[in-house]
Amino acid sequence: MDIHTLNLTLILTLCLALYLPRFLPSSQHPSQPPKSTTTATPPAAPKPKGSTIPFLTAYTLAMSSDWLQGPFLYPLYSAEHHLPPTLIPALFTAGFLSSALSSGPIGRWADVYGRKKACLAFCGISALSCALTIGMGGGVFGLGGLVMGRVFGGVGTGLLFVGFESWVVGDLRKEGREGEMGRVFGVMSGLNGVAAIVCGVGSEAVVGWAGTRKAPFVVAIGTLGVAAGVIWRFWEENYGEIATPSDKDGKQGSSTSVWTVLTNPQVLALGLASTVFEGSMYLFVFFWAPALKSVQSNPGELPYGVIFASFMAATLASSLIFNIITERQLLRHATLLVAILAVSAACFFASAKPRSEQSAFWVFCLFEAAVGMYWPCMGFLKGRLVEDSVRAQVYGLLRIPLNVFVVVSLLFTGDGDAFGKVFPVCSTLLLASAGTVWAVMSGQAIAS
Repeated sequence: MDIHTLNLTLILTLCLALYLPRFLPSSQHPSQPPKSTTTATPPAAPKPKGSTIPFLTAYTLAMSSDWLQGPFLYPLYSAEHHLPPTLIPALFTAGFLSSALSSGPIGRWADVYGRKKACLAFCGISALSCALTIGMGGGVFGLGGLVMGRVFGGVGTGLLFVGFESWVVGDLRKEGREGEMGRVFGVMSGLNGVAAIVCGVGSEAVVGWAGTRKAPFVVAIGTLGVAAGVIWRFWEENYGEIATPSDKDGKQGSSTSVWTVLTNPQVLALGLASTVFEGSMYLFVFFWAPALKSVQSNPGELPYGVIFASFMAATLASSLIFNIITERQLLRHATLLVAILAVSAACFFASAKPRSEQSAFWVFCLFEAAVGMYWPCMGFLKGRLVEDSVRAQVYGLLRIPLNVFVVVSLLFTGDGDAFGKVFPVCSTLLLASAGTVWAVMSGQAIAS
């Protein structure tokens, strides 16, 4: 067994050790306070199960469609579409730009016309993006089709991160189940980690069987179709302004509410944290492979698939730890977010000058663990702080600086060897955002 396979086995063993205690009788957990157990269990079990499981199913399928495409997008452009290396970064930039330009209107549209419709639109637009990316239709569209594929992909990404989260928070609030938000977001993060591991291995197998890197994109189209069917059949619609029909027509001036929410110091702190953390995460995706390769101990190609699976297993383990922290009320969510940002800053600082392949690998796994805790923690805090009437609009607007940050960073970073300059900047920004969140949100009851 090579070292990276052993690493993956160790992390998966940790995930299993964290998950198995959930099947033990509650009497075997004397350290867990009875009060916490009572509040964590919904009083009417059949109703939450009936409304949460369809959401989690569709969400996992939606994220799976994204994970299926990710590992093979660049190889598809370079090896099968034979695009020059200078053109491929421009296509990625087009995707981030389209996401930045569309995020605001997407949020407004989702609040006014329905978040369920926004999630269905994600399925359709992302399927169209996959079709254009693999060149469906032959040479009819050519390079323009590939560009449009990235543009639709950017719009789809905005719908994915705005629509699904807005819908589930709105649904939980409507049913009076706000106390379940932390648990639901923790489950979402765990399922996302499982989906990433399965799709990473599965897409590799599909490519080997079909003999083309287009195959995972075809599978993604089918996955999106199933997700759309679940959403259409089992979800109920919810809107930003639920009270009257005029709300759905957008005739009530919700711009004042949007401005009020966006100027809330706590929301601004979360916006800064999300921009810096998620922007650094996207840059990490570009630079982790060159960073590892710079300290590679053995000749030959690194097992990127196994390493990627290890990263995703680390996110799964941390999401399980997040569930333990929230169920036992060990930390406030705001305090946990500060810790996540501070640990991430330390990871980027240590990664700027990696000393060995194994030390760099485990530092990267620690950052991915931070990612696994970040998503449910941020989702919970935004769910508590943002008014439901303008939720999707605010979520969309908060994604604009994120995409601008990534685009500007890509324009100035150059090739993959620039990680030594990029990672220290990310570390500094993450530390600054951690200090900001601590200063603004410490002691605030609404963020607990």
